Amino acid sequence: MLDTACRIRYANSAAEPFFGMSKSQLAQLGLSDLLPGDHPLFQLIAQVRATGVTIVEHELMLEGPRLSRSGITVQGAPVTDDPEFLALTLHDASAARTLDRQMTFRNAARSVSGMAAILAHEVKNPLSGIRGAAQLLESTVIEGDRELAVLIRDEADRIRALVERMEMFSEKPIDRKPVNIHRVLEHVRLLAQRGFAAHIRFVENYDPSLPPVWGNRDQLVQVLLNLVKNAAEAITADTGSGEITLCTGYRHSIRLAVPGSDQRMHLPLVVTVRDTGPGISEAIRPHLFEPFLTTKVTGTGLGLALAAKIIGDHGGLIEIDSRPGRTDVRLHLPVLVENEGEL
Repeated sequence: MLDTACRIRYANSAAEPFFGMSKSQLAQLGLSDLLPGDHPLFQLIAQVRATGVTIVEHELMLEGPRLSRSGITVQGAPVTDDPEFLALTLHDASAARTLDRQMTFRNAARSVSGMAAILAHEVKNPLSGIRGAAQLLESTVIEGDRELAVLIRDEADRIRALVERMEMFSEKPIDRKPVNIHRVLEHVRLLAQRGFAAHIRFVENYDPSLPPVWGNRDQLVQVLLNLVKNAAEAITADTGSGEITLCTGYRHSIRLAVPGSDQRMHLPLVVTVRDTGPGISEAIRPHLFEPFLTTKVTGTGLGLALAAKIIGDHGGLIEIDSRPGRTDVRLHLPVLVENEGEL
């Protein structure tokens, strides 16, 4: 609710996660504290006040010193009982788009699962024979041909490693237990700082009151380690130095429908991996989780596809928000409900 000076006089509970501030903080601000004075939203407000009718604007970008949101639908409406006030309703359509993309990611992962099963059955056994024959040749051929035998063995190992990575997409049920997500993040940070991210500063911003995640520790380590590695490589490619922030928090707003039932899974726990790299190109953002898509010279393009599948198997959601100088990868995860360990 805005007054005639566009100061915020009331905000509901859904406005808090949208703006990243509490109701009491919002009540001390005006709209001009959140958006520049020439923003189209102020024109919409002026039209509502001038005409006295409800006006809707779609796909607005709200960009300011304290706010960065895109694809927002805004509805401005006069308040009949009190002409001094105006009701502003903000609809974030990005959540729905994220859910649609998530289903696409899962379907892509399932297609890779079928391919992986075929490869595992049809390729790994012949590869073992090829590798064994190459090893025998190494000890019998002349010195000049030994290099070729080694090449055959090494290439067979490389193909086998790729097949084994693809086998991770198989549709096997996961063994889930209560997992302390902060211990997982601490383990990932230590691994990164002792290896590929030794030159990068880490910032940890954790909510210590969070309940356990209902998940598989090893798979969560795998996902987060891959995300931190991607962040470190983005920073290194850009400036060579930068900052990675690991955040956790609790949000009430994300619920995901369970296919084939009337249940809605609550995903209140949010883990964010943030980097100060150059951001992700607009051209590849819609395809980030597609298998075999990579911008790295030595990449296989399976890391993010596998991450999407693992988080999907946990009943969770993964989303990416990127702009120059900041990329956020957010994992929305279920928590353990103390009712016989069921969700």
